[in-house]
Amino acid sequence: MVKRLLQWLAAPEPAPLPADEARLALAALMVRLARSDGDYSAAEVARIDRVLGARFGLDADGVARLRAEAEALEAGAPDTVRFTRALKAAVVLEDRLGLIEALWSVALADGGRDAEEDRLMRLVVSLLGVTDADSGLARQRAERALARP
Repeated sequence: MVKRLLQWLAAPEPAPLPADEARLALAALMVRLARSDGDYSAAEVARIDRVLGARFGLDADGVARLRAEAEALEAGAPDTVRFTRALKAAVVLEDRLGLIEALWSVALADGGRDAEEDRLMRLVVSLLGVTDADSGLARQRAERALARP
């Protein structure tokens, strides 16, 4: 699936993604965000795993397989614009707000905000067609969720 999605991402005008590949694109975007500050921390990996498990109803083995595929995809993918294009085409706006919240939870998982993560989040928010105000609300929800014991 990684090879097929890499070919899709490289296409000039790709067709809409099937659900499984959209799921992989989201996972790879979370990995890209976590790696953007140069520190792919255990806290970020754990947060990605929790988000993938909850969002897609996966057990630990399913989460580990999806994250491993996402890490491989992210390492070979051309640019962030392609991920967001795939997700925007595959996910309705209301669900994209949930994607933004999930991404914020990954960005905040290591205990702070980094300039590179903030830059990437601004780009992703814009490319997904989500307003800055909605992104701010999603960030606040993610912060509250992370603060709960």
